[in-house]
Order: sequence, then structure tokens, then C-alpha cells
Amino acid sequence: MMKKVFCIIVFLLSLVYKSSCIHCYYCNSANNSACIDLAALDDELRGRMIPVVQCETAIPSPVAVNFFCRKIVQTIFHSRQDSEVRVTRGCGWVRHHRECYRADNSDHLETVCQCFTDHCNSSDKIDPATNVALFLLLASVLYFVR
Repeated sequence: MMKKVFCIIVFLLSLVYKSSCIHCYYCNSANNSACIDLAALDDELRGRMIPVVQCETAIPSPVAVNFFCRKIVQTIFHSRQDSEVRVTRGCGWVRHHRECYRADNSDHLETVCQCFTDHCNSSDKIDPATNVALFLLLASVLYFVR
């Protein structure tokens, strides 16, 4: 009986989804050069140099919107000078059907990536599915060891 209850609890916990506000890095390398590579900064320095916003309050909307984090890398081509790379991190609200996509035209090349967990628009990629899989594996091991 105890094993059955344990299985039910583990199953129910695996279905829990955090439905709170999403927090994203918010910066533009045009006015903050630290925005280009967040992985190069330690946690303390990143916390002082790169703002984090709660999308639901940073971008007020009269309708319910499913916000997410976004990172845009643009290469801007100039006719009489070298190209310029600009990185923008912030909140998004209109989802694309692909996680990352590219757009280009005569004056710039752009790569846009969207993600759906807190602080995921840093240089690092965080996969929440890995955490769920590890949790389920640990729960299974604990279940069968007893």
C-alpha cells in the first residue's frame, strides 16, 4: 500500500508546472557591452550589470499574454564601415513556431531565440526537461531501493 501511495505522489509531483511570472535578462549591447556575453561574467558581476525584469510587470498588457524570454543577435552591415554585432535580451509575447530562427536582408542578419524558463536568455541553454528526468530517475531509485 505504501509503495502505491509513493508512486501516486511521485506521478502527481511530476505534473506540477510552475505558473508564476517569468524573469528575463533585459539589456542591449548598444548601450551595455556586458550584454554581449553573459557567460563571461560571474554571478555577482552579472547581477550588478545586467537587469532582470519580470515580464508581466515590465510589459503591461490589458489581455493575458504568455510571455517568454528572447535573445536577438544582429549583425548590422554598414556600407562605409565594419559590420556591428548587437545583442538584445528581453521579453517576448508573440511566439514563433521554431525555438530559433534567422532573418536577413540587405542591411542586417538576425538570429532570434526564444525560451520559456527564468533567466534562459543568457548565453547558456537551460533544459528543464533534464531536471524532470533526473527527478523521476532519483524517485525510481529511491522507490526500488527500499
